[in-house]
Amino acid sequence: MAAPSTASPSPPARANTYSPSLSRLPKSHPLTNPPQVLTGSSDRTIRLYNPLKAPPSALATDSLTTKPTPTSPAPGLIQTYSAHGYEVLDLAVSADNARFASVGGDRQVFLWDVATGRTLRRWAGHGGRVNAVAFGGPAQEVVVSGSFDATVRVWDAKSAATKPVQVFEDARDSVSSVAVVGWEIVAGSVDGKVRLYDVRMGVVYTDVVGYPVTSVCVTADGAAVLVSTLDSTVRLMDRANGQLLQAYRAHENKEYRVRSCLGLNDAVVVSGSEDGYLCAWDLLEGKVVEKMRAHEGKVASAVAWNGKGREWASAGGDGTVCIWGMP
Repeated sequence: MAAPSTASPSPPARANTYSPSLSRLPKSHPLTNPPQVLTGSSDRTIRLYNPLKAPPSALATDSLTTKPTPTSPAPGLIQTYSAHGYEVLDLAVSADNARFASVGGDRQVFLWDVATGRTLRRWAGHGGRVNAVAFGGPAQEVVVSGSFDATVRVWDAKSAATKPVQVFEDARDSVSSVAVVGWEIVAGSVDGKVRLYDVRMGVVYTDVVGYPVTSVCVTADGAAVLVSTLDSTVRLMDRANGQLLQAYRAHENKEYRVRSCLGLNDAVVVSGSEDGYLCAWDLLEGKVVEKMRAHEGKVASAVAWNGKGREWASAGGDGTVCIWGMP
């Protein structure tokens, strides 16, 4: 098993994406109990952190983090994963937390072993940067990727095949986000549409939102899709018929890819913002329940919720990841 790597002594790069899903690592990993956070950055690295070893908010900066100095590593760093040639744009963690997938500007899709830090698969075929990735299938035996080349590709994670098993070419612009529920793939695109691919039936359903889509997230029951768009709006849409169920506004999102997610058993909606704020809404009523400043006022680009707890995290243009707790 590879020993945990040390952090780079250089200043932190922009945190593009991260996942708080690694709440439990395989027993073979040196740290098995504390929650983990996986981050991807413009410095081309992926890093695994133990947030419990980061400084408490009383000692941290305004963004609840402490930046590394040239002589000290980032607090809580467990392991660094390096293989990407360009910035890392998205991460997905398997349900058993043993593997994760990563994509980025090098047009490749990587499948990793969390404990050893080895790359298990490396798939190439996209014609542009890869923006999004997700696991799919009953045993999460496939990896789904969405790219600037306007395609969604499905890769077999169990075999040694290097070619995608399926390619969907319906989008007319960059595919910015993908999510998988059962045998269906949900893909959001800059062409202003959300497409639902029923893999078993071989059909695609298209919902026209009208604005470039930056994020899609499916509710736990699979009944609705949370959609972020470049009109500073997050929409909750019925997955079966595309009906608008609720709209959430209080943040700024007109230029950059900003993610949104669901938390507290789908009771709240959380989104980043281009002005550095984080916003939370009541899912049913659409009312703002919290709005807080973070990331030194720079773009708060990504948010994700720890499904097993009351903690969530945000990543921003200041190169930091913040961990937040609900009362």
